[in-house]
Amino acid sequence: NEQSDTVAAMGIGAMIVFIALILVAAVASAVIIQTAEKLQQNAQTTGDQTQDQMASKVMPLSIIINGANLRMTWELAPGSESIAFNLIAWSITCDANAPDAGTLAGSAAVSTNGGAGPALAGQQYQVTLTLANCAATANENHVLTLAAGNSGFTYEVLSYGSSTASGTVVV
Repeated sequence: NEQSDTVAAMGIGAMIVFIALILVAAVASAVIIQTAEKLQQNAQTTGDQTQDQMASKVMPLSIIINGANLRMTWELAPGSESIAFNLIAWSITCDANAPDAGTLAGSAAVSTNGGAGPALAGQQYQVTLTLANCAATANENHVLTLAAGNSGFTYEVLSYGSSTASGTVVV
């Protein structure tokens, strides 16, 4: 007399389903962990890129007409790393002519603390921007671009009003 053991057959089926559920859960958790790691890496990369771009950003405080040139008072953005003046490049583009360009190598500290060393955050400096091609012209706008090494860029629109006399503020 052979009898069929249906209880054992159900137990093996339940064990197979249980093992399958464990495998599915393991694969799902691996995918979730991998996705979380990828998101963390992307966030870290984005943060590093932002920090690099803001590492030594130049902020113009005021720009006034100084004869045929411009006199700019500037400082580094808060939290910026120190940078040598000659590593900060500027250019002014205008409609009709080639751009004027140079570095902030001639900068001097506004206070009496000197200015021979690198630019430091929180310290104000002044420099003369020599214009050969983009002279201050009444009722025109020129674009000033400042680049601090391989770090951040600053764009400023120089708005010349009806007067281009010395002492006129353009920013």
